[in-house]
Order: sequence, then structure tokens, then C-alpha cells
Amino acid sequence: MAFDVLPGDPSSPVILHVPHSSRELVDSGLFPDVVGEELDHLTDAYTDRIALRAAETARTRPWIFVNRLSRLVVDPERFIEDEMLAAGMGPVYTHGHAGRRLRADDSSRDAVLLQEHFHPYAEAMTTLVSGRLAATGRAIVLDVHSYPTVRLPYELHGDGPRPPVCLGTDPFHTPPSLIGAARAAFGDTGLDSPFAGCYVPLEHYRREPAVTALMIEIRRDRYMIEPGGPPTGGLLVMADALAALVDAVP
Repeated sequence: MAFDVLPGDPSSPVILHVPHSSRELVDSGLFPDVVGEELDHLTDAYTDRIALRAAETARTRPWIFVNRLSRLVVDPERFIEDEMLAAGMGPVYTHGHAGRRLRADDSSRDAVLLQEHFHPYAEAMTTLVSGRLAATGRAIVLDVHSYPTVRLPYELHGDGPRPPVCLGTDPFHTPPSLIGAARAAFGDTGLDSPFAGCYVPLEHYRREPAVTALMIEIRRDRYMIEPGGPPTGGLLVMADALAALVDAVP
């Protein structure tokens, strides 16, 4: 499959969701001359390493769900009807970070990509969340992302603050206690700027209060050389902060 589910402790309700860390591509109609630059700007580089390190050092190991394909193939966190369609960046991107075209319009191709990658991903994530609910009575999805220090043209809401760590919340699924634990773990944080919201499977979205969620957007200058460069020592700092957040879950 194009994703991995890495088991955690059976008693843990925590899922570290890593959707955008991969640069792996499959044949999906992308124009080859633009792919490299787009991967550098749109990949949440090394967030899988941050999640893995956090899982290894947390007192109770969380579960990890990691996408093994680039978001340039399909973006598993977009809705079929998403506001990012206005930027050409719905589930199957037609345009990139600066509005440049990435692939031709082809509804048949897009339907195949959704069938082969988008829907199986969503089903597997739903199964994992439901499994944590059944086993522990709750599920806590921590969405692990990163974002560029300087606003990219595609950002629809990028004119606000760009804190070292942006916490994306949902009024139904993000309790104040989870926000407080994240602020204590990461230190200098902001809420819902420049990115808002968090990932919850549609089966549970706004229906199951026992599923809580928080998006963690780490500003890339805190742990890597932008764009697309190597990690810095800040990677371990961010991983340890994420582990502290996992440990703060009662």
C-alpha cells in the first residue's frame, strides 16, 4: 500500500498522522520539468522522522500513520469539494505552490488516482481511528506537518502570524486541554494561522466527541534548511517536544 500503519502500545489512544513527508511519486500525469521545485516547496520534509523519533522516546508509544506517496500524487487531507480547488490544489493538484500548472486536466485520470490512493488511505485511517476508539474509548489524532517561513503564493489565508509552531484546531474535536498540552510542550505557538483545522475521518467528523484532534504545523526554519535542504539539530528538539505532548495525554 501507499501508506504504513506502525503499531503503538495497545493502550495508547494517540495516532501521529504524517500525510505530507514523502517525495515518492508514481505515474500520475505530472509534468517532469516542474516536479523537483514543487517537491522542495510542498513536501513537509522530515516530519516522518520527527514522528518516529517522538514515538521512540515517548513513555507510551503512539501509533503512526504515514503516507508513503507525495502529496503531488494525491493529497489525502483534501476534501473532494475543498476550498483549495480555487488554487488548483484539491485532492489531485493541477497547479503548484506558485500557481504554475503541474498536470493537464483529466477527470478520468483523477478518478483512477482517487480510487487507487485517496479512498484506500481514508478507509485505512478510519479503521485505525475506530480501532483506537474500540480499544481505549477514545482516539487522539495529532496531525504532523510543517510550513515555510515565508508565505507561498498558494496560501489562501497566509497573511496572518507565522509562529514557530502553528496549532490547527477544530471547535468540535479540539478541547482546550489538548491545546494547553501542546503549548506547554512546544513553547512559542499560535492558533490557526497561517493554517487552520485538523484531520478527522469523515465517519467521525463532527459526530464522535471521543475523537479529538490537533494539527501541528512546525515552521521549517526551526528544524531544516529551506527549501528542500537537510535537517538541522532542531529536528530533535521538535521530536522531543512532540514526545512531551504524547506523554501529556492522560
